[in-house]
Amino acid sequence: MSRFFASCAKGLEYLLVDELVALGCARATATVAGVNVEGTLRDAQRAVLWSRLASRVLWPLATFDCADEHALYAGVAALDWEAHLDPDDTLAVDAHVAGPALTHARYAAQRVKDAVVDVLRARTGRRPAVDVEAPGLRLNLVVRKGRATLSVDLGGGPLHRRGWRRAQGEAPLKETLAAAVLLRGGWPQVYAQGGALLDPMCGSGTLVIEGALMAADVAPGLQRHGEASPTRWPGFDLAAWRELHAEARTRADAGRAKLRRAFLGRDLDPRAIAAARQNAEAAGVADAIAWDVGDVAVLDAAHLAPLTGDGAPPATGLAVGNPPYDARLAADPALYRELGDALRRAVPTWRASLLCGDAELARATGLRAKKAYTVFNGALECALIAVDPIAPPARVEPEAPRELSEGARMVANRLRKNLRHLKGWREREGVSCFRAYDADLPEYAAAIDVYITDEPEPRTFLHVQEYAAPAEIPEADVRRRRNELLAAAREVFEVPRERIALKTRARGKGGSKYGQFDQRGEFVVVREGRARLRVNLFDYLDTGLFLDHRPMRLRLAQEAHDARFLNLFAYTGAATVHAALGGARSTATVDLSATYLQWCADNLRENGVGGARHALVQGDALAWLEADRGQYDLIFCDPPTFSNSKRAEDFDVQREHVRLLRAAVARLAPDGVLYFSNNFRRFRLDAEAVAAFAQCEEITPQTIPPDFARDPRIHRCWRLRRR
Repeated sequence: MSRFFASCAKGLEYLLVDELVALGCARATATVAGVNVEGTLRDAQRAVLWSRLASRVLWPLATFDCADEHALYAGVAALDWEAHLDPDDTLAVDAHVAGPALTHARYAAQRVKDAVVDVLRARTGRRPAVDVEAPGLRLNLVVRKGRATLSVDLGGGPLHRRGWRRAQGEAPLKETLAAAVLLRGGWPQVYAQGGALLDPMCGSGTLVIEGALMAADVAPGLQRHGEASPTRWPGFDLAAWRELHAEARTRADAGRAKLRRAFLGRDLDPRAIAAARQNAEAAGVADAIAWDVGDVAVLDAAHLAPLTGDGAPPATGLAVGNPPYDARLAADPALYRELGDALRRAVPTWRASLLCGDAELARATGLRAKKAYTVFNGALECALIAVDPIAPPARVEPEAPRELSEGARMVANRLRKNLRHLKGWREREGVSCFRAYDADLPEYAAAIDVYITDEPEPRTFLHVQEYAAPAEIPEADVRRRRNELLAAAREVFEVPRERIALKTRARGKGGSKYGQFDQRGEFVVVREGRARLRVNLFDYLDTGLFLDHRPMRLRLAQEAHDARFLNLFAYTGAATVHAALGGARSTATVDLSATYLQWCADNLRENGVGGARHALVQGDALAWLEADRGQYDLIFCDPPTFSNSKRAEDFDVQREHVRLLRAAVARLAPDGVLYFSNNFRRFRLDAEAVAAFAQCEEITPQTIPPDFARDPRIHRCWRLRRR
């Protein structure tokens, strides 16, 4: 069993994992913009032929240390190139580099080419030529964190090129992304159930044609490569490829023969429809597709008559679309509203899967997304929404609430008891966001946090984090307890289902696994002390506001007057907002994530704070701190347990805390104060090492609020001064 890599557009990784496992690969694991795969060379070649989502399939030749260009050249030159490339053949190299030593991808590609050419010329007296369009061997180089991986591109180039495109519109959608739109809409299941496919703004027909080829079981690489090998790399198993190709040809012939006339592409531009017709002919699916010239604004059910012949649209189907949104095609919210209105009018009972420019444009459709995903169309971050159904039936008066089960009543009673216990403190302190429950009943293992928005008419949201159940607990019991917990929470807090964010916090090595969930893009504003803070309850595991640090943030606000404040590992900058509102002379906020820094900027703007006195710095906090020469009166440092971001050196708080604290204390003004906190439950402060450069006092009990008193180990906190 070998390992190889399949790259894809960001946002498609988990779809690609499922696809590769379904194609027979032993194991597939998602990473950024691709999937690490365990499988045979035949599995990799099958992926070249059958993957609808992969951009490239890369078979590694070597991995080696790569500190600089000399190490790169030496590592490539060490390979036996006579075994990989005929010196009379052609070569191309694609490169992707990250790190301080190699910063130019084209130069790195040139050094790889030089090494290959020099080796072959020295051994044979002949050298390969460069052909960037159709080389005999296409190599792929990735350099990251001082390690280089050199691979053969088994597909010989981008796999989104299916081989049928003869004409295209102004901004064509890549076929791989079109496949993701169809899969997120459940198109294979819809077609199997007799459904149809509609694209009312089809352009050159990519979504409709890709949908027809998917329904006909046509391998996406069938036309792209033919029986000839997609690469002339000697290691390619040509016999296996011909077997795979023959099987795919047989399946395609059978699938096209059975393909129903179940596809309609429609566009306002006659030239786009003409291009779509050419492409459908080249793809071999023209007979299954009806094309129509018309404005989406007037689309109604009658326009789907060509698919049934009886004047009525098919009972089930999927509407897809890629409305304009980039720099070449202006994004118009009114057009998105027209699209949503048209789909509700024409096919209200169907599903929809729409690739929109962003969350705002997705909302402009007026359609209620069942799921929303962030995907990238090239460099453009887009919102892919899945809607089912397009127009939900009119709401009926709710039935009388069902009586809670015995388990749900137990949870409800505990919630009410906790609320009574916290009521006096909440009213006295003006607390509107708090933890109401934290696995108080062990069999109902979840945390329930309450967020009450700071609006003219406050709304209550619940953030429910379900702790992963032990493996021995039957799945049926897990579901029952989850449902009982949610039923109790809805009754006690009187909130509708759509205002409850449910997430599962699974354990990983070193701590909780963080990731992205829905992509609703829905922010609400809550109040904490004097600060108004933006939180996102649905899109991430955490919300943008760690509630257990509330006392620490309020303490910083009290001590920040006329102080130079530094916030390290700042997350969304809530502590910075408190310091600024507390009268800080200046603030500096450091975090590696551009997303969190933008969130911090939005939080500052929400409170009318900004300008040159409030610096936002994107960078590795520890490296930045060691290079900084500023002085600060007040520093807050709340690092993660660990971090393995590709943009910085790996960080482990237990391993690095002495180095981190030494660097932070060195930046303190003579009377300055550093507050250091972390939530690693097994953390042990090296008190002897820290005592060499700082006076250190643990203040954890003072920083644990009443709503977290049940879990006094939620974090630990120390106050440090310079010796």
